[in-house]
Amino acid sequence: MTVRDLAFYRDDRPIFEGLNLTVAKGAVTAIMGGSGAGKTTLLSLIGGRLLPARGTVTVAGEVVGALSRKALFALRRRMGMLFQSSALLTDLDVYENVAFPMREHTRLSETLIHDLVLMKLEMVGLRGARRLFPAELSGGMSRRVALARAIALDPMMVMYDEPFTGLDPISMGVIVKLIRELNDALGMTSIIVTHDVVEACTIADYIYLLGKGRVIAEGTPADMKTTDAPEVRQFMGGLPDGPVAFHYPAPRYLDDLLMADRS
Repeated sequence: MTVRDLAFYRDDRPIFEGLNLTVAKGAVTAIMGGSGAGKTTLLSLIGGRLLPARGTVTVAGEVVGALSRKALFALRRRMGMLFQSSALLTDLDVYENVAFPMREHTRLSETLIHDLVLMKLEMVGLRGARRLFPAELSGGMSRRVALARAIALDPMMVMYDEPFTGLDPISMGVIVKLIRELNDALGMTSIIVTHDVVEACTIADYIYLLGKGRVIAEGTPADMKTTDAPEVRQFMGGLPDGPVAFHYPAPRYLDDLLMADRS
């Protein structure tokens, strides 16, 4: 998957301005950056939900923005997505949530769907929970069911939108382990959008750090931890001040107070 000279705007505000990156086949790639850096927007551009103002997103040799509706839907069937909220269908139990994409996009028999659903749930350790409903699941269990659904059609690529948010340490460790192991066992390509530095460095083969509408740093986890670049050191170390200032741009505090006195 490649992104070349990508530009995208919301109203007149630039989100990306000349973004370039490459996701290696079979690797786990982390897309990191502060809030508002455009990480989730990038996933929407990769999946074709949004179209760039300029540049290209190429997935499996297909330029996403140039595809017809039919061709785009065919490409999407080869891509899995794990949403930050898990986005399980609340009126369906765990089994039916995982079976849903199989029924929507294939003509498999119910017997084969049954076997495949149990296989996917076994992979995430929740075969025994197949008759529970989303309201009966913990946050970590919901995320695992969503992961089973994301790999239901054996996709070539899975995109993860903040997969570690809101999880307790044990559940987070389980999700980290599953992402890495499933990626390698199924021969997938994984793109993880996250701001969790420790977890990303644990499982990612390569990291891109986004900021100011472009890639401001890239490299292996070891590269990112040892760089001298101030912006990277601030983000990776969670420092409150640095190139990304603590204070939003504003007039001098005293000038603001004096102006208020005059009004």
